[in-house]
Amino acid sequence: MVSGSVMSVYSGDFGNLEVKGNIQFAIDYVDSLKELHVFVAQCKDLAAADVKKQRSDPYVKTYLLPDKGKMGKKKTLVVKKTLNPVYNEILRYKIEKQILKTQKLNLSVWHRDTFKRNSFLGEVELDLETWDWDNKQNKQLKWYPLKRKTAPVALEAENRGEMKLALQYVPEPIPGKKLPTTGEVHIWVKECLDLPQLRGSHLNSFVKCIILPDTSRKSRQKTRAVGKTTSPVFNHTMVYDGFRPEDLTEACVELTVWDHYKLTNQFLGGLRIGFGTGKSYGTEVDWMDSTSEEVALWEKMVKSPNTWIEATLPLRMLLIAKISK
Repeated sequence: MVSGSVMSVYSGDFGNLEVKGNIQFAIDYVDSLKELHVFVAQCKDLAAADVKKQRSDPYVKTYLLPDKGKMGKKKTLVVKKTLNPVYNEILRYKIEKQILKTQKLNLSVWHRDTFKRNSFLGEVELDLETWDWDNKQNKQLKWYPLKRKTAPVALEAENRGEMKLALQYVPEPIPGKKLPTTGEVHIWVKECLDLPQLRGSHLNSFVKCIILPDTSRKSRQKTRAVGKTTSPVFNHTMVYDGFRPEDLTEACVELTVWDHYKLTNQFLGGLRIGFGTGKSYGTEVDWMDSTSEEVALWEKMVKSPNTWIEATLPLRMLLIAKISK
């Protein structure tokens, strides 16, 4: 299971460089040594930190999450002036196999400039809970596409609760024409579960929806506020029309949960449901950062028109797009 990470555990510069290319590595657990070995072979087609000369000075960093701790961080050497660095280094962690099953392995690639500043070039995350250590294939070197960081947030992906929802795409046929040219996306916000209590037990929450890249007021819809519970039931359906088939690959449904208190709204967590490609209508955007679960829901909706597709997704920290008035 390879997923984009929902956390940022580094100091460094995110988001200035595009994320592209691949990393080749293998992992193995050596029972006799009680060690996890991460064999970092090479990367290819990395983004260029030095655009003029088309090169970077990349190195690879690994973490076991969530216990970053002392044992956490390992690094390869920096390979200078290349977009296709070869490392062939083994990074070792002394760790019991049982504990390893509770960890995620995060590999990230960074450019280190002459002032020792780091720029993020991409990452891969492996969930070790489901890893099959006995499978010989799993010991082979494999190529993994580098992914964007989803959101530089606090050290832990803290539990922000979940949202139960369903989506449906309804193509609208035009009289006399066989193929529909536009359609509607229906978003049924059913309920939230285990929302975080930021101010005692006085939760008064509501859900807001916008369809990015449109941040205008007409794109915004919201549910009513439901008070005094961490698991509010909304049962609210929002309908957005004018979706051409090609818009489905470029748009992203941003659902955010807020706690309304006196005159302020405090952000509790959110979802971004789309294809998570990092781009929209040809432009690189931060908000196209859907997790694999969020992408899976959108894909199913697009593949099965006129059908409600239900999911319960974990809410996460989002860097909220600036809303235009």
